[in-house]
Amino acid sequence: MINVQLSPEVADALADKRAVVALESTISSHLGLPSPANREALTRCLAAVRLVGAVPAVTALLDGVARVGLSDTEHERILGPARKVAERDLPVAIGERWAFGATTVSASLALATQVGISVFATGGIGGVHRGAELHGDISADLGALARHPVVTVSAGAKSFLDLPRTLEMLETLGVTVVGYQCNEFPAFTVVSSGLVLQHRIDDVNVLARVATSRLSLGGGMLVCTPVPASHAVDATMMNAAIDRALAAAHQRGVTGPAVTPIVLAEIAADTSGEAVRANLALAENNAHVAAMLAMSLVALPS
Repeated sequence: MINVQLSPEVADALADKRAVVALESTISSHLGLPSPANREALTRCLAAVRLVGAVPAVTALLDGVARVGLSDTEHERILGPARKVAERDLPVAIGERWAFGATTVSASLALATQVGISVFATGGIGGVHRGAELHGDISADLGALARHPVVTVSAGAKSFLDLPRTLEMLETLGVTVVGYQCNEFPAFTVVSSGLVLQHRIDDVNVLARVATSRLSLGGGMLVCTPVPASHAVDATMMNAAIDRALAAAHQRGVTGPAVTPIVLAEIAADTSGEAVRANLALAENNAHVAAMLAMSLVALPS
């Protein structure tokens, strides 16, 4: 186990068995949303968790120390330039004492598991990239979802991924995938991918019971909740923007983990900011749903 430093608020909440929601830091850094939208995302997600009565716990790597829960001053630090930290990078980031490592889904899940946090909220998970049958590019998020006993709440997977293959991979890995008040797999900033989910749950208390059973078996669970319809990007517009963004990334020779921030930036520009506004809305909504779930989990009879 690595040394993880908890903020006093998160440490007290966990000791008292109160609801805590882990949040990643990539979305708040320059690798996620452009400034000032990244600050707005952080502010809205923190507020959404607190509004329900849960405690937010932002994960990050600061000065070579893995952190879960940050102070207001440290929240300011994560708004700037960062190096992306997936689970595989944690030992290097700690050993080399990186000043700021922005945690991805996989790193956040690893840290949440180590400190005993059961619920994590993110915007959209990574998955199987288009053309993976040729280059093998599959996000480490999927393996982490299967490996760590944490419930992840997201608006499905990033729209520019191969969503049918992503769902197939989640099934192969044994990840329980549930639609919260939706029948179809969300497509990040688009309400639906058109892919029908096997399970739908409308009651957060039922969702908590399902989550308890899933976590007791080991491994994780993915709860999908779509971007609020009033803030969603039109599917036709998004698909056209994705095609242009992926073509631009290909022309620049971008591969691997560098694809996501490049493509998201291209899409943001191509949609005149609509994708950014949708991203803010879905991140806030996911944090809200995660907080409700965390509150329901701690209210279950032990």
